[in-house]
Parts: sequence; C-alpha cells; structure tokens
Amino acid sequence: MAQPQQTEAQDVTEAEAAQTADAEHHDPAQALAEAEAAFEAERNEMRDRLMRALAELENTRKRAERDRRDAAAYGGAKLARDLLPVFDNLNRALAAADEKSRAEAKSLFDGVELTLRELLNVLSRHGVERIAPKPGEPFDPHLHEAMFEAPVPQFAAGQIIQVMTEGFRMRDQLLRPAQVGVSSKTAD
Repeated sequence: MAQPQQTEAQDVTEAEAAQTADAEHHDPAQALAEAEAAFEAERNEMRDRLMRALAELENTRKRAERDRRDAAAYGGAKLARDLLPVFDNLNRALAAADEKSRAEAKSLFDGVELTLRELLNVLSRHGVERIAPKPGEPFDPHLHEAMFEAPVPQFAAGQIIQVMTEGFRMRDQLLRPAQVGVSSKTAD
C-alpha cells in the first residue's frame, strides 16, 4: 500500500519540476508584454462598450424628448377626433331648420350657434383647424376625400362640386379629410 502513495508523490514532484523548468525558460519581458497586450485589449473592449452605452443613452434621451414633444403637440388628437361628430351634429341641427322654425325658437337656435362657435374656438386653441373647401376649389387628395364623381357642366374636371362633411387637421396631422364630390367633366 505504501507504493501507490509514493507514486502520487512522485507525480506531483515531477509536475512541479516541469513548471519550474518552464518558468526558468520564460522571459520576464515577454510575460510583461503579454500582460500589457491583454490589458490593452480589455481596455479597448471596455472603451467600446462604454461608448456604445453612452450612444444608446443619448439616443434614448432624444427619443424621449421627441415623444414628449409629440405628446404635447398631438396628445389631444384623439379627443379632438372624438368631438368632430358633435360639430357635425350641431351643423346638421342648424341646417335642418327652416326660417319659420328659427323664428319660433330663436333662443334655441342662438344657443346652438353659440355652442358651435365655442366648440370651434376650443378646438382652434388646441391647434385644430377646419378644412372647409368651397365649390369650385381644386380637389386636394391630401386634404379631401372624394365621395363621388359627377359630370357638372359649370365645373372643370377635378374641381369640388359639393362639400358633404368638413375636414379637420391638428397642426400637420390630418384628423379627418373633408368629404367632397368632384367634377369629372371639363367646363364647356
């Protein structure tokens, strides 16, 4: 049993001797150069990671600032879009009344007109503007939606012949295009 222990001890001694021999043949200047190269590579990697992290942080800051500006400028767009049917209904109520009805219920119609004006003033204060084309104006596909096309002798092709619903935009964002009829015939 003593022999296996002696063999293990001899193996350990031989391994230590091999390491000592390698260390004696290893040049300290070369070891220093290798350590310096490893340090340089690690430093360059850390610098690259730092620069990428700083760039990502700057991009996130810019994106957050842009999102904040957009929210301030267009945050009310959904609410404004939801109020457009109220505008349409007030307009329809005023358009449906004849002169006799208006005379009989003057204060009611005055109240509806006042409410409509106030709604437009509130929308205007928040950057919402009406798109109210007139018959004869040229059709603009960026602002108008053609609901039908018909040949009308007194209008040139591409001119608006009827406005069915006014449009609205908030700054440069279209909330709803104006719905119009467009002439398909050239003027005679």
